Amino acid sequence: MSRPSNQPTLTPQFCYNQTALRDFLRISRGTIDDSITQNLNALLTPSNAGFDPRSTAERQTRPADRPRIDAQACGGFRNKILFKSWQTRSDVLNYCATVATSEDPNDPDLIQRQIEIARDMERVVDERLDPYSARFFPREPRTELLANTIRNERAVENIIRSRTWGLVRERCGDIGMGWEEALNRWRTSQEDH
Repeated sequence: MSRPSNQPTLTPQFCYNQTALRDFLRISRGTIDDSITQNLNALLTPSNAGFDPRSTAERQTRPADRPRIDAQACGGFRNKILFKSWQTRSDVLNYCATVATSEDPNDPDLIQRQIEIARDMERVVDERLDPYSARFFPREPRTELLANTIRNERAVENIIRSRTWGLVRERCGDIGMGWEEALNRWRTSQEDH
């Protein structure tokens, strides 16, 4: 069975390195959420009955009687693997969102942007001669680029968690709450320890 990814060292440089940030999220999601069916199948105990050749006589698009996974095994998977992985990714996204909303004194493009803005203010624009000359598209600060990345990754995270939670509920039995509430209860229980 898969184990959750270790949380990377959180620094602003890690957040601004979109390749490193996205690779961490991709690997973490691939380890747990993208392979959720295999992870849940690993919780099943081997069958006591032998193989029945009649089970392959007809093609079944979806198994009618998927075996339920033991509640204790499911609970352990949710609490020790799934929620821990989700929390690690949430921590990274929250930290990087904080970096994105903070001032960035080390922005390497800051001086270049300031020069572009100063040049734009000096330009004389005659829109009758060139209607497009008034358009000016300064480079976005890396904090804005990071904020857009975090917003997109949070949307992806919500979709992935909904899909994963649906499969967990299907295989382990419905525990009567959505993934947000279940994750929040887990967080509360972790704070108590």
